Amino acid sequence: MSRILLVLGTSSGGVGAHVRSLAQGLAGAGRDVVLAAPPAVLDGFDMAATGARVVPIELSDRPRRSDAGTLAQLGRLGAEVDLVHAHGLRAGALAVLGARGRTPVIVTLHNGPPQSAPARAIHAALEATVARGAALVLVVSPDLGHRLRRLRAHAIRPAVIAAPPRRAPASSRHVVRAGLDLAPHTSLALTVARLAPQKDLPTLIRAAARLRDLDLTVAVAGDGPLRGHLQALIDAEQAPVRLLGARSDVPDLLAAADVVASSALWEGQPVALQEALLEGAAIVATDAGGTAAVLGDAGLLVPVGDPEALATALRMVLTDGTVRDNLRSRARERADDLPSVADALGAALTAYQSVGVARRR
Repeated sequence: MSRILLVLGTSSGGVGAHVRSLAQGLAGAGRDVVLAAPPAVLDGFDMAATGARVVPIELSDRPRRSDAGTLAQLGRLGAEVDLVHAHGLRAGALAVLGARGRTPVIVTLHNGPPQSAPARAIHAALEATVARGAALVLVVSPDLGHRLRRLRAHAIRPAVIAAPPRRAPASSRHVVRAGLDLAPHTSLALTVARLAPQKDLPTLIRAAARLRDLDLTVAVAGDGPLRGHLQALIDAEQAPVRLLGARSDVPDLLAAADVVASSALWEGQPVALQEALLEGAAIVATDAGGTAAVLGDAGLLVPVGDPEALATALRMVLTDGTVRDNLRSRARERADDLPSVADALGAALTAYQSVGVARRR
C-alpha cells in the first residue's frame, strides 16, 4: 500500500477543502495517508474524519522560531512514507528541506506572489527552494508555471482542483432583489470577494462610478480588512456600490444578478467564478492568473487594474441582452467541463505515479 504524507499550513478556505477531499479520496482508494497540519486546520476541516492519520504541526504563513522543530518533525514523518505532497509555497519549502532528498516531494502551489517588496523577496527564496528540491510542482494557474520554469523546476504540471458543487438558490430572484431594496428595473452587478488587496476592489468601484448613468447597483458580497477604506472610496467616487458584508446566500445572489464581475489582481482557480459558471451567470473578469483558464470563452476578460475597460465591458453586458444571454449560455456549457472530485483524485494519483511511488502494491 502506498504511504503518502499530505502537508498543509494555515488555511481557512479552498485549499483546506481541497486537501480534505484529497485525503478522503486517497484513503478511500486504499492509500495509507498521513495528514500534517496546524491543530486549528485539522479541527476546522474535521480532517480526522477523512480516514487519514492526522498529525498536528506548527506551520504558519510566515517564519517562526518553531520552524526548526517543524523541519525535524517533517523529516521524521517523511522518512515513514513513500511520497510527500505539500500544499502551499511555505509548506512546500519546509517539506523539501525536511525531506533532504530522501523522499520524493510534490508541491502544489495555490497562490501567487504577494504585493509588498519584503514579502516578495521571501516568496522568491521559497520558490527557489521548491524549484530545486521538488520532484514535481503542480500549479493552479499558467503564470505560476512560467515562474517555476524560469527557476528550472524539475517538472511542472497544472493542478486539478475540484470545482465546488452547485448550490441551488433557496429564494427567487424577486425575493432576493426585494431584500436588497432594488427597484424592478434596476440592474444588479455582483462581486463575491474578500475585501482584501488581491481582489483590487478599488478598480471595481472606479468602474462603477463610470456607470452612474445606468440604473445600476453593484453589490459586493464579502468582508475583510479593507471595508472602511473601500466605503470611503465609494463615498468619494459617488459610485453605485454597496458592501453587503459576508453572506450565506451567495447562490441566491448569483441567480438574481444580471452580471457577475471580478476585478482581482490575481486568481488561481477562483471559486467565486466557478460558482458563477455553475449558476449560468454572465461574467466580466480581469485576465488575472488562472481566470482565463477557468472561464474559457464563458466570460469577457479585461486587463488587470483598468477601470475604464472594466466599465466598458460591464456596460456592454448590462445594455445588450443578446450579449448577456450568449454569455449565460456559454457559462452553462463551461460548467459541464469543470473538474469533479473524481477528476482531482485521478490527477493526483497520476502525478504520484509520475514520480514512481504511488502505484498500489
